[in-house]
Amino acid sequence: MWLLGAVLMLAVGSAMVPEFRAAQEREREFRAAPVCASAPVEVSDCRWKQKFTVRSVDLNSGSRHKSPEADLLLPSGKPWHVTFRNTNPVASGLEPHDKVVGLIWRGDVVDLRDAEGEHQETTEGPLDWPTDRLAGALACLSFGAAALVGTVWSAFARGNRRHDAAGRMVCLHGIPLGVTAILILWMQSANDWPARSLPIIWGIVAALILANMVGFVVAALRGQIGRAAGEA
Repeated sequence: MWLLGAVLMLAVGSAMVPEFRAAQEREREFRAAPVCASAPVEVSDCRWKQKFTVRSVDLNSGSRHKSPEADLLLPSGKPWHVTFRNTNPVASGLEPHDKVVGLIWRGDVVDLRDAEGEHQETTEGPLDWPTDRLAGALACLSFGAAALVGTVWSAFARGNRRHDAAGRMVCLHGIPLGVTAILILWMQSANDWPARSLPIIWGIVAALILANMVGFVVAALRGQIGRAAGEA
């Protein structure tokens, strides 16, 4: 099971690396995009703001598979549908007939600002995607690498209880390495920390986890951790 999980996580993490790079490039293009001199008639690479009236809002709070969504109306009466990754800070406060301002880029509403000045990215927004992909890659690759090393170590240590226990310690420490990346992503998103905080904080915590892992591995090799402890 450890080997299967390791291979799966390494495959998923490797697939996320090019996605992270593509998301980074899209974010750079968005930040470099100029402001439109006037509202473009066709899809454009420039950014422009458009006033909308909220027609309806559905937070889909009872469904795990549906995102919060809202239907907006242009001054001309043309509808525009947007979805959000989460409900805060704007989506949860929207009500029909509210006036909002959307930031449009490449034909999509990428950000919505309410009357109080609060703004929230839509699912089409380019700013959160690089961080999401980076956290996913860190979680999958770190867990997968630890699980693979630990599994191979244990496989070559058949009959040697100390080395088998050491391999299990490596496997088990892959779990907090992966979980930490997801938790830091959640904290970064909830507290609006800069994107660069994720790899910095994860790197510090990962170093502590690895130091702890080395301690357990050394203890296992000395016979201070038995097979039963390694399975716990």
